[in-house]
Amino acid sequence: MAAFFRWLRRNLVVIAGLFTLGYLLLPNVVVTVFSFNKPKGRFNYSWQEFSLDAWKDPCGVADMCGSLSLSLQIAAWATIGATVLGTMIAFALVRYRFRARGAINSLIFLPMAMPEVVMAASLLTLFLNMGAQLGFWTVLIAHIMFCLSFVVTAVKARVMSMDPRLEQAAQDLYAGPVQTFLRVTLPIAAPGIAAGALLAFALSFDDFIITNFNAGSTVTFPMFVWGSAQRGTPVQINVIGTAMFLVAVLLVLAGMLVGRRRNKQAK
Repeated sequence: MAAFFRWLRRNLVVIAGLFTLGYLLLPNVVVTVFSFNKPKGRFNYSWQEFSLDAWKDPCGVADMCGSLSLSLQIAAWATIGATVLGTMIAFALVRYRFRARGAINSLIFLPMAMPEVVMAASLLTLFLNMGAQLGFWTVLIAHIMFCLSFVVTAVKARVMSMDPRLEQAAQDLYAGPVQTFLRVTLPIAAPGIAAGALLAFALSFDDFIITNFNAGSTVTFPMFVWGSAQRGTPVQINVIGTAMFLVAVLLVLAGMLVGRRRNKQAK
């Protein structure tokens, strides 16, 4: 018994980490399992029998793939807009000194700390006062504003850890400002930019509250899922969720492999 407690004490952190990881992945496991279910009624809440019907026809539910395509478009454009603006803001906040810099540093965290319903209602009020028609563009603008703070935070942390002597060395070797940025600064900041972009894409694709306030008659995938849950949950929703989860896992694994390969080359 004493040996068991010594082993438990040595591996307590690992065991706690594995339990936490299992807790986080449990919903994904349930979604994956029920994507192979064949329910007898409208609701896919209890296991009936194994079937590949939903995987063979993931667009079998009317308007589901249309809403999925719309969510992917909005998420892609919101990621591009938030990443470009957020990267420029992060570099400006870290590299330059100007008036109200401290205030901007504080204000940039407001969208992260503010409840989404407050931001959604505020944006809706703004769009209505401007006479804007609710739809694709209002959702896109709202998503860029929402994701911007997360991109700035991710990129800013990376830029703050950069060694300025590397850029100075490039300038000493007669590299111009553009060449220094493309050959030295951007590759070093790329992991932070990529992390911010992936976070922005996930937040935009998954958002429901801000979208629901500002979408008008536009139906994104989260709104479609919410509407379907009122009438019955089609198995195809689990299929799409499983596919998105697998894509995310593959992207993370690919990033880890690229990082390890770069570290080996650096050594």
